[in-house]
Amino acid sequence: MPIYVYECDTCKDIYEVEQRIIEDALTDCIRCKKGKIKRVIQPVGVAFKGSGFYVNDVAGSSSTTEKSEPTPVVKPTPESKSE
Repeated sequence: MPIYVYECDTCKDIYEVEQRIIEDALTDCIRCKKGKIKRVIQPVGVAFKGSGFYVNDVAGSSSTTEKSEPTPVVKPTPESKSE
């Protein structure tokens, strides 16, 4: 079951509640019994592992996980031309 984080607007208490996804969100503070509570959205950590994933989440044509640096194009200058 997912764990949701709630914050009370009266006592400013923050707590976690284990609830089913199909249950309605809580509205009354379960600690002070006076305030209204709201669900706090928590960031989710995602880690892509294995071949085919890069650190910046862009897949390429190769199966390696390391990105290769682009090869610089060197154009000859008029001074470097030998005749």
